[in-house]
Amino acid sequence: MPYMKLDEGVKLYYEDEGEGTPVIFLHGVWMSSRFFSKQLPYFRENYRTILLDFRGHGQSSHVQDGHTIVGYAQDLHEFVNRLGLKDVVLVGWSMGAFVVWEYLQQFGEENIKASVIVDELASDFKWPDFPIGAFDFSALVHIMREVQTNRAGFLQGFVPLMFKEPLSEQDFSWMMEEVTRLSESVASAILFDQSVVDYREFLPKITVPTLLCFGREEKLIPVAAGEHLKKHIPHSQLVIFENSCHCPFLEEADHFNAVVDTYIRSLS
Repeated sequence: MPYMKLDEGVKLYYEDEGEGTPVIFLHGVWMSSRFFSKQLPYFRENYRTILLDFRGHGQSSHVQDGHTIVGYAQDLHEFVNRLGLKDVVLVGWSMGAFVVWEYLQQFGEENIKASVIVDELASDFKWPDFPIGAFDFSALVHIMREVQTNRAGFLQGFVPLMFKEPLSEQDFSWMMEEVTRLSESVASAILFDQSVVDYREFLPKITVPTLLCFGREEKLIPVAAGEHLKKHIPHSQLVIFENSCHCPFLEEADHFNAVVDTYIRSLS
């Protein structure tokens, strides 16, 4: 298993296959790179395809510190530099989108060819002037308490909300295994941070080409979130996946892979 040991000693698990333009897939909160299992076989045929677990997630070091979007973006920057990657395409799903934006905000666009944002809002929080946010304060408090006192029960209800159709028993089982790898304390810490970051003011400053991929089913994230991003991110285009909810890369894997592949090729 490949690991990269960062300067502070944290080990990040990653898979790195194929040659060509580097494409890095970044997962959501509590999730892992395993959720991109349907992307690796496809993209490695024509791209250097990298699946990465954030610290504390998946098979990376389960450390107790550094669990902020700022920290994850710094880890990603060190990772990219250590591998000497250039002209990178960053694919950020859910929380991974925040890491993409934070990376661009902190470190600029010099080594970034494009970004692909999958089903995320400019902010998850329902600010007074942002009613399409996913959580208000009372909902966030409720979720954080559930993580501490009833995590398995909460996740058994939450995981199916990411999908338009019911999950198979096999898929539900491995997903539950992945989302419970984090300790409850770490799960709470990163949930809070990723729920209150707000990139609305930064969006118009993004100049790299951006593909926005959103599921039509609105159990978690409204299509209006994608329309908002399209309006405020220059050089962006929006694709709606009609038979998906939060995970078009799993629900419509062949279509998603083809759309992203075509988009990357269009940039050459």
